[in-house]
Amino acid sequence: MPASRYTVSDVMTHTAVAIGREASYKEIVELMHEWQVSAVPVLEGEGRVVGVVSEADLLPKEEFRRSEPVLPEQLEEASKAGGVLAEELMSSPAVTVRPDAPVAEAARIMAHRRLKRLPVVDEFGMLEGVVSRSDLLKVFLRPDEELAEEIRQQVLTALVPDLTLDFAVEEGVVTLRGPLRDRALVPLLARAVRAVEGVVDVRVELDGTGGAAA
Repeated sequence: MPASRYTVSDVMTHTAVAIGREASYKEIVELMHEWQVSAVPVLEGEGRVVGVVSEADLLPKEEFRRSEPVLPEQLEEASKAGGVLAEELMSSPAVTVRPDAPVAEAARIMAHRRLKRLPVVDEFGMLEGVVSRSDLLKVFLRPDEELAEEIRQQVLTALVPDLTLDFAVEEGVVTLRGPLRDRALVPLLARAVRAVEGVVDVRVELDGTGGAAA
């Protein structure tokens, strides 16, 4: 069965706001405010990503403004409180993703690392764009008709070519109906439909009468 065609390059923002190593703290804050972003890549040379400065990297300056004792587990954050340039504030190496990576891979990285944005780089580490959580949600804007056509052509035709199963797509929720004697196919069908980019949920209303023999 063909894999979903949606990759990071399909949803990412190609025009990315970025800074150099020498960008000042105030310049970074002003840039984030102007462009309404929560993090900016740090570049060197002709555009190679060497780090990222996020809101979390900037907050220690406010958090450690008072001269209170710093706990051992706060040392890394406290050290950033004295930073004034991007190279002192950034998290490095940067967590990045390739443009040809599946959307699901970018989502897993963001969830695991608790990140809101990822720089998108080519094989040489050069910045090509940025993908955000809101970008990844764009796949759920696909029309129901488009989802139905992909399910029909790439899922049902591949898995149960000898059966005519009825299904409906409403607001991204897919309902599978009809006779299916081979019950072992039910979880396989559900997983395959759920893997289609833009499907919100899958409901199975298949019965065990008729259909092809198991």
